[in-house]
Amino acid sequence: MNEHYRQLVAKINQWDHEYYVLDNPSVPDAEYDRVFRELLAIEAEHPDIVTAESPSQRVGAKPIAEFRKIEHRVKMLSLANAFSLEETYDFFDKAAKELDISPESLMVFSEPKLDGLAIAIHYHQGLFSYAATRGDGQIGEDVTHNIKTIKSVPLKLSGDKLPEKLEVRGEVFMPKAAFEKLNRLAQDNDSKVFVNPRNAAAGTVRQMNPKIAAERDLQFIPYGIGEYQGERDFNRHSEIIDYLTTLGFRKSLHCQAFHGSFEAFEKNYRLMEAVRDTLPMEIDGIVYKIDSLAQQTSLGFIARSPKWAIARKFPAQQVVTRLLAVDFQVGRTGVLTPVARLEPVFVGGVTVSNATLHNMDEIERLGLCVGDRIEIHRAGDVIPKVVKVAEQGTDRQPIKMPDRCPVCAAPVERTAGQAAFRCTGGLTCAAQGAERIRHYASRKFMNIVNLGPKLIEVLYDKGVLKTIADIYTLSLSDIASLEGQGDKSAQNVLDSIEASKATKLGTFLGALGIHEVGEEGAKNIAKYFKNYEAIASASLEQLMQVPDIGPVMAKNVVDFFSNEKNQAIVAAIIKAGVTWPDEEGEPVSEQILAGQTWVLTGTLQMPRNEAKALLESLGAKVAGSVSKKTTCVVAGLDAGSKLAKAEELGVKVIDEATFLKEFNLEA
Repeated sequence: MNEHYRQLVAKINQWDHEYYVLDNPSVPDAEYDRVFRELLAIEAEHPDIVTAESPSQRVGAKPIAEFRKIEHRVKMLSLANAFSLEETYDFFDKAAKELDISPESLMVFSEPKLDGLAIAIHYHQGLFSYAATRGDGQIGEDVTHNIKTIKSVPLKLSGDKLPEKLEVRGEVFMPKAAFEKLNRLAQDNDSKVFVNPRNAAAGTVRQMNPKIAAERDLQFIPYGIGEYQGERDFNRHSEIIDYLTTLGFRKSLHCQAFHGSFEAFEKNYRLMEAVRDTLPMEIDGIVYKIDSLAQQTSLGFIARSPKWAIARKFPAQQVVTRLLAVDFQVGRTGVLTPVARLEPVFVGGVTVSNATLHNMDEIERLGLCVGDRIEIHRAGDVIPKVVKVAEQGTDRQPIKMPDRCPVCAAPVERTAGQAAFRCTGGLTCAAQGAERIRHYASRKFMNIVNLGPKLIEVLYDKGVLKTIADIYTLSLSDIASLEGQGDKSAQNVLDSIEASKATKLGTFLGALGIHEVGEEGAKNIAKYFKNYEAIASASLEQLMQVPDIGPVMAKNVVDFFSNEKNQAIVAAIIKAGVTWPDEEGEPVSEQILAGQTWVLTGTLQMPRNEAKALLESLGAKVAGSVSKKTTCVVAGLDAGSKLAKAEELGVKVIDEATFLKEFNLEA
């Protein structure tokens, strides 16, 4: 019986692979149904023999109560976007220059950008283990129960010598035919219809009941791997895609590898643009990646996106509507942003009634007045944006920046040399205060998990929370007395606050909400100065020595810590017990290369990212090009234009052996 059962499992899984992955079914539906019923009958009679790879287990899970959080062992990054051929080519031209090669010698791999939801699927010894959404890139949600229902996702990988661990990353999407069927059923049942396949796929993946997901014909196509423990070595991204196909996954249509000339990018884009409407799934662009994994490693990442891949988005849909009014919103840092209120219009799959106007300079550039008919599009198919005035209104009203903050009535000022207008109310402005607290408590920073945006808003409106320091003075009664709260939920909030007190210096610095100092900038500053006292007392010149910190960000840090109110708030937070360890490493005073600029070029035996990290740890800035300000160039084998430029400018040049000897790294 067991052998016959295993044969049935293998046969049905093979048929599923032929139907859902290869689009080439080998048996009629009636035969498939007959064999599947036989399998179910055996499992009902002998439940002890049911295996995890049985096709019956795709819909075997019970509805879940909540989504469990899963931390990605390898961070899931998002991609930067390009909206023109020039932007795409310039991105890879810049990468080629950093690699010290010509763009034409870059091998680029292109694949359709599926309009769905990024998912990571983990396998252990070849068997499906669990699946998670990308989330914020670091932490996603466990959606195993729904991903198991997707028949193009193997429950058991094909082939021999399977990896001990494999994380397959890809896109879950709903084919056009399945989307149309789903909406027809919704209309027949007077239910809510989905706006587009992407929303339908995302909504389905987040269903609590896997039986619903199983009925909606989701599909999965991989675009790479994350965690990997196996015997195979990969040199190119295209090899990974081909390898995943041998394991039983579906491959994207119209993948292509080509040398990175301007003409090749143009030809590839025209091809994908021509076939877009013929594909069985929605795509919203093309993903381009440098094929060489060694070159990918050498280039590394910037903030939340790689320097070796970019998404070329298709042009957004454009429509014309009327500008009814302009409101001014006050952000967390006090910046007043004009927001266009529009006559509602359907564009890019959604009804739009608001659009960003960015700043007053943009309004002036557009020549925009209230009452005009304007052309809008959804930039990157996401953010509504005003493109131009299509027709001037008969009763035009000029748009003016208010003299006073619309929230707190404090004067509005414009920083010299900047487009931004800011409320001067600072911590006294309700718009800024609540946003600062939300920012501080957010998962990305202090991660006070039970102190959510709605609770913050209520506590702020009641005057219990006025600044971020007030978080640490909250009492049980402050929270328990609120509608919908009680002693238990209030204690959960206090426990979260207490847990947040143990943090990291870079995390705390980012949580303070200093203008333009984001997550990566805060980490860089903390890594450079090592302790809080050094940061708080740093001069403009010292801050500008930090890698990737420019004069504007440096001035904002100096201004923040020069403000007595800010000093008092931070002091109160520290007094409340918020602590962090000093960053490890040499103190700033011993960073022997502080203020110097170094350049790495050619092929080095030492991994380039390690050489860069070494130089930065000693205080140097590592640049991608040579100039008169360059202190030294480390030239490896086959050094090209950067070496020639250094010799032309008289910049000091050393070989790798001298570099290693100078920093006591000789073998």
